[in-house]
Amino acid sequence: MTIYEAIRRDHDIQRNLLDKLVDTSGDTAKRKELFKALRKELTIHANAEERHFYKPLIPTEMMQEHARHGIAEHHEIDELIEQLEDTEMDSSAWLKIAKNLKEKVEHHLDDEEHAFFQLSGKVLSEKQKKDLANKYNNYMKDHR
Repeated sequence: MTIYEAIRRDHDIQRNLLDKLVDTSGDTAKRKELFKALRKELTIHANAEERHFYKPLIPTEMMQEHARHGIAEHHEIDELIEQLEDTEMDSSAWLKIAKNLKEKVEHHLDDEEHAFFQLSGKVLSEKQKKDLANKYNNYMKDHR
């Protein structure tokens, strides 16, 4: 498995949770459960990705700006999660923020999968892609 396959697998989990979350309404146990799962998944994924994908690419001139952009998007996602935590779950504002979060996360995932992966593939060797996947997967397993 390469780092790309590992990250894509987790992106699919995030997309699934986001789809389910924005399909909920009110201050319900299901909404709380989905939000908690999504928040945890996004946090762990961002940490693993920054340590085991972005960080090794930052020293590379071609990838430095892309890696920094990805990290900045992680922070924007964190801010939306904080807004959700500070908003009443049964308000219409909560769903609006959740939809903004879905849009931001999906934009970020698409950026990574359609641009970042291809560019970084020119920088990383096959061995590095596999080594990074192992480190990434171990981090995810230890923190899930």
